[in-house]
Amino acid sequence: MILRRESPVLRAGAAAAIVLCLAWSLGGQARLGRIDPALALPLLAFPALLLAWVQRDAAPAVRRRTIGAALGVILFGQALLALILSVRPPWLQLGLVALGWIVIAFAADALFQWRRGRVVTFLLAAVVTLGWFVGSHALLPTLYRPAPGAGAPVTMLTGLPLRWSEGPDLAAMLAQGVNEDPALVRLRAAGPVSLVDSIVDHPPAPEAALLIAHPRALAPQELVAIDGFVRGGGRAVILADALTGWPMRHPIGDPRNPPLTSLLTPLLDHWGVTLGGVTPTDRRTIPADVDGARLQLFTVGRFERLPPGCRAYADRRVAHCRIGRGDVWLVGDADLLFEPLWAPDTRWATHLRKADTMEWLASLLWDDAPRALLQPLWIRPSAS
Repeated sequence: MILRRESPVLRAGAAAAIVLCLAWSLGGQARLGRIDPALALPLLAFPALLLAWVQRDAAPAVRRRTIGAALGVILFGQALLALILSVRPPWLQLGLVALGWIVIAFAADALFQWRRGRVVTFLLAAVVTLGWFVGSHALLPTLYRPAPGAGAPVTMLTGLPLRWSEGPDLAAMLAQGVNEDPALVRLRAAGPVSLVDSIVDHPPAPEAALLIAHPRALAPQELVAIDGFVRGGGRAVILADALTGWPMRHPIGDPRNPPLTSLLTPLLDHWGVTLGGVTPTDRRTIPADVDGARLQLFTVGRFERLPPGCRAYADRRVAHCRIGRGDVWLVGDADLLFEPLWAPDTRWATHLRKADTMEWLASLLWDDAPRALLQPLWIRPSAS
């Protein structure tokens, strides 16, 4: 094994290479399309213990230099990958990894210098590895999670099943109560949300934002109210899906299902916006980067026509427009709210999210929306 060779440089390089490989494979960098150095943190214990074991008979000064050299290679490798594959420098995350490596590497060194029986030492090493892994996964969600938000209530109009009941009959549904979709739960965690059936009856406050997510057919007075709110200086986010992939809870044709395609064409036409249909190449999950945020879109349409003053993103799948005195974000997809497209596979590991969808929406809907200490470093689509 290369770690058994006498050269501290080779030992340090091998330990660092193990860290980088573990972060890329088991840490989730390759699977999630993220090059976050922080994803290496839970996996530092094994290479640190291995390094401490193979150099347990070396002089203290040599052991310290090897630990330091390994840290230098780890930081250089992670920084280089981030600068090549991503768009932001990972300085804060590198600092976290450096602190973690110093703690676990010197703890591992002390463990193997504590001359006890081999069985006891290796049992303790296993406990340290497991404890470090679990502790790191308990710490990282708090660093990637923004603080609860506040601000004016966002008015939300949607035809998606974000609040629903299940049961064989009305009595059973009333007994069970209403369940909220994870997307709505996350939005409520970012700030107050008022889910309404009509903005004519429940108009948004002038300082609040309006979120329209693939609604059912709206009456003309509803469309007029939306247009008036925006042109009067309001802020809106509109998700107009060209072909929804949202799961249908009821038989095809049941009006309780979300609309198959966007029914906002009259409003968009009035604004000079044309949403194109979905092509065969669009019937897949597409990563889209918008101002540094990663969205995961599914069966998304393109805006074939936009009025002057609009800025298009992600090959015209997302647009930011000035309408009158108002500000509107348009997305040709509502499936981006569907939990499997943005949430982690394991709910407790919220730092392993697949997209910035909910954080991005929060930043658009609430002024001064809180940001987490750590942000994902997404691998650019062209680099992945």
